[in-house]
Amino acid sequence: MFITQAPVVDLIEIQEGIYLQKLESPEIANKILPGQFLNIKVNDSVTPLLRRPFSICDIEDDYLHILFNIYGEGTKILSQKKRGDYVNIMGPLGKGFIFNDEFDLAVFVAGGLGAAPFPLLYKYLHSKKNIISFIGGKSKSEIIKYKFINYSIATEDGSEGFKGNVVELFENEIKNFLEKKIKVFACGPNGMLKALSKSIKNFNQIGYNIICEISTESVMACGFGICQGCPIQDSKNENRFYLVCKDGPIFNINDIIL
Repeated sequence: MFITQAPVVDLIEIQEGIYLQKLESPEIANKILPGQFLNIKVNDSVTPLLRRPFSICDIEDDYLHILFNIYGEGTKILSQKKRGDYVNIMGPLGKGFIFNDEFDLAVFVAGGLGAAPFPLLYKYLHSKKNIISFIGGKSKSEIIKYKFINYSIATEDGSEGFKGNVVELFENEIKNFLEKKIKVFACGPNGMLKALSKSIKNFNQIGYNIICEISTESVMACGFGICQGCPIQDSKNENRFYLVCKDGPIFNINDIIL
């Protein structure tokens, strides 16, 4: 784990309200794996006090890319950074996706900003596995297609693609691939992840074997397990809790209770 002052190299609004920030940090860029994250202190002030966790969207040589929208004071400050400004970053943190196990087809399921970790995962998988993607949002404006390929879209209002949520789209389309050994990689709101978990369990109960790893979210004060502030329950032991920052944020969907 490194803590460093990283210069802002670029900041672009890739679509309305969605920002892609490029930071220079060779120490972290050379270590980080898909699904791991950064904890960022956006300025030197005590407001906001806590760091903010961000998935690594992509890596380019010595540069890190993070994808975010404005949902509070911290991300508002981050969106106003200019080239040459610095942010204090900590990383790489957490455990990433397991992508070197045995499966034939990788399926990405992304809801809203849950699209963030997939460009980097794609870099590690595209030369080894077939990949299909399902991207969802409430409306067309919430769909993030950045660096996705071979994707289908679901919008709850029907403004683009399939009318419904992304899990319903997944259920409709995955039936065409059930003869393959499938591994699902998912990131999005908890409601989406809960619905996906139920869907995969239903498929597996009728004889299929779909593996699924999910990227979970939590408020993280420290980012590495000291504060104990991001518990998530073990599905096999009601008295045991994992920590999202240290034991995750990536979990097998069968190992936790959302």
